[in-house]
Amino acid sequence: MNDPRPDPDALLRAAARENRGRLKVFLGAAPGVGKTYEMLAEGAALARAGLDVVVGVAETHGRAETAAQLAGLEIVPLRRMAYQGHALDEMDMDAILERRPALVLVDELAHTNAPGSRHDKRWQDVEELLAAGIDVHSTLNIQHLESLNDVVASFTHVRVRETLPDRMLEEAELEIVDIPPDELIERLRQGKVYVPEEATRALGAFFSKSNLSALRELALRRAAQAVDAQMLDYVRAHAMAGTWAASDRLVVAVSEQPGSLELVRAAKRMADALRAPWTAVHIETPRSARFSDGENAALADALHLATQLGGQVATLPAETVLAGLQRFAAEARATQLIVGKSSRSRWFELRHGSIVDRLVRETQGLAVHVLPTGDNAAQTPVPRLSRPRGEWGSLSGYLVSFALTAAVTLMGTQILRTGNISDLGLLYLLPVMVAATRYGLRTGVVTGLLCSIGYNFFFIPPTHTLTIEDPRNILTVLVLLGVAVVSSQLAARVRAHALQAQASAAQNGALAGFARLLTGVRTVDDLGHLLCAEIGRLLAGNAVLLMPGDDGLSQRWSWPKEAHLETLDLAAATWAYDNNAPAGRGSDTLTASEWLFHPLAAGGAAMGVFGLARSDARAPVRPDQLPLLLSLLDQAALALDRILLEGQMAELSQVRERDRLRHALLSSVSHDLRTPLTTILGTLDAVRTTDPEQEEQMAAARGEAERLHRFVTNLLDMARIEAGALHGKAEPVDLEEAVSGALHQLRALLGGHRLDIAIARDVPMVMVDPHLFHHCLTNLIENAAKYGDPGGPIAIAARRIGPGLELTVADRGPGIPPGEEERIFETFARIEGSDRKGGTGLGLAIVRGFALAMGLSVSAAARPPDADGKGGACFTIRFDPAHLREWPTI
Repeated sequence: MNDPRPDPDALLRAAARENRGRLKVFLGAAPGVGKTYEMLAEGAALARAGLDVVVGVAETHGRAETAAQLAGLEIVPLRRMAYQGHALDEMDMDAILERRPALVLVDELAHTNAPGSRHDKRWQDVEELLAAGIDVHSTLNIQHLESLNDVVASFTHVRVRETLPDRMLEEAELEIVDIPPDELIERLRQGKVYVPEEATRALGAFFSKSNLSALRELALRRAAQAVDAQMLDYVRAHAMAGTWAASDRLVVAVSEQPGSLELVRAAKRMADALRAPWTAVHIETPRSARFSDGENAALADALHLATQLGGQVATLPAETVLAGLQRFAAEARATQLIVGKSSRSRWFELRHGSIVDRLVRETQGLAVHVLPTGDNAAQTPVPRLSRPRGEWGSLSGYLVSFALTAAVTLMGTQILRTGNISDLGLLYLLPVMVAATRYGLRTGVVTGLLCSIGYNFFFIPPTHTLTIEDPRNILTVLVLLGVAVVSSQLAARVRAHALQAQASAAQNGALAGFARLLTGVRTVDDLGHLLCAEIGRLLAGNAVLLMPGDDGLSQRWSWPKEAHLETLDLAAATWAYDNNAPAGRGSDTLTASEWLFHPLAAGGAAMGVFGLARSDARAPVRPDQLPLLLSLLDQAALALDRILLEGQMAELSQVRERDRLRHALLSSVSHDLRTPLTTILGTLDAVRTTDPEQEEQMAAARGEAERLHRFVTNLLDMARIEAGALHGKAEPVDLEEAVSGALHQLRALLGGHRLDIAIARDVPMVMVDPHLFHHCLTNLIENAAKYGDPGGPIAIAARRIGPGLELTVADRGPGIPPGEEERIFETFARIEGSDRKGGTGLGLAIVRGFALAMGLSVSAAARPPDADGKGGACFTIRFDPAHLREWPTI
């Protein structure tokens, strides 16, 4: 075997870690095992040793012994954020990055940050700190790992919502913080984990002994897997020889022979018993090119079964099966190898040897499990559906070889006339070498036999007969025949290796060429044409690409153009898109379809479906072509994702520009109109006349001017909301006075409406910004007056709901259509078929914006019909307890 060399991927991963900070995770099975305590204790020890250590965030949960560890450590103040009327404290990323300590302690790695934070999750904050070169120590419970979410839920019956990807542990140094379940339960009873009431509930649910034991096992096993993966990465990066069997790693060899399915199932059972990772590997030798369709199908079934059972799959090209298995086992650092022992004749073993025997003899540090596969009476033999063309050579090859033999014979005859040359037999090696190199082993052997006969017939006395008088010439013929056979074998082997290398180079060239073509693709249409044409050409099949639209999944591109899908094919393609999994022939779903469909997925979501079929009704793709197909589809999916993102970014830029222009227009119009309107209103208020008709006209002019003034005010308020320029100051406001002020301002508009006001005297004051709250009330009351029935009643009520308070403004009229309750608060929204049709669509949007700015919530609902069958709309402003202030007692 060759000397080990550093693994390029491992070296790249090591290089990527050079400028990053290091992450250490204190991993525990459950809350209360002491993760935060251990993290703070180690941080304090490092600080005493002279390291620059700060605390980014630490959750002590009221535990005195944990809080004591904070003494002497520098704590970066938390950043306070307001959310729905509550103040939330989160880690201040900007302060930590500006401070740039050597090590920051960040508790609860799976924590979800408050809305409005830079990142949604705390582990994303940690990634940014690591990218900045800052080391991080953090804590994690095993149930927060994404891959174990379903497993934990299966026995705890609790679905953990805060999860993080497993890759966070791949590069982290792990320290297990572990205590026995009985000790943790005792800590719970003593109130050292939760307060007594919560501890009692926890002991009866999540913190049962069985759950804690299972979680403890998961933590230990997951940590062992992470450490094993890091150890293997280090070993490969430094080209260290040996198995490094800290834990078991299984490899099962599969082939086209009967029994491969049984080998895969046996490997799965053994891996489950050992709790070890396993891989199914196929060694691709020159003989693989001569597999029949049945043998290719059997191999594909074995590899597919391994994937279904949770194993990894690999295909490795090699000169021989033995060399390939030895190389793969060494690269994978396998500790156990499972191979099948099929029934072979003695003659076969004498000619080819026994791979199993040589594995056992020549492979060191590897346990070889040999399972019989050929004596099973129930084993179904692999059908040879078709014999590969050219297995016995082509007619043209034999004709060319015969012509070369004849030419060498003529050349030898001419040379013989010039003198007695005894080495004419060496000339016959030329056609043998040419035939074996160009046309294969069998053609070379036949050519060797023909050359031996020709040499005997034309040059060994007595000539022109097959009789050999001199015994020495018999040895010459036999040596010539032996050299011809050996030369044919060597030449054929070189040819097979050359063809294998050529196929590998062609595949790599196809991938590189396809990637180069993708770089120039700018539209989805170009990508569809390119994908179908290139894959159809490379794999000699028909190709289609389907994309989702308003009417569902539809065929958009094909190669050739006349390729089309039947109803069953469309059903298979739709299933592949909906489930993000292969469907059709060669998969596990809707195999009656002649097409094989693979989703084009990026980021875990399917964006389209690619289909492949063959006109001759054979399998759409051979097993050896499947990796090439998947690689091409992965590249196409990334290109499609890039094109779609570019389109979204262009649309987003247009939206931003449109919003910028709209904001500028709103601000400009509102400011330019406000000053002359103020002058007009002041003049109208100052003008008085004794003529009743003129007074009526002046009142109408004042009313319209006031309405225009409210409209301009709404424009200005909307511009302030969109610019984020609201800075309200909460003050105690009497609801009755606030409603009276709004009604007084709208007295001209409300003249024909009956007002039903129900505000109890014991309703507390509300903590709001008086100006913003006044605008909310005037817009809601004006909305009820304008869009309710003319002269209809308007009800304004305030009542206590639990610890909070609700203020409602309701009208009688057509009301709000079902499903439009949220859209009615959008900017410029006007609802057809309701009492919200018409107007500018700004008033309710301003109400929602001002309410959110004050920490309140506002909603709309249809009002139940009255005795006359009249419905209407009802708008509710809700105040939580934090926005209430009781009247002072005297």
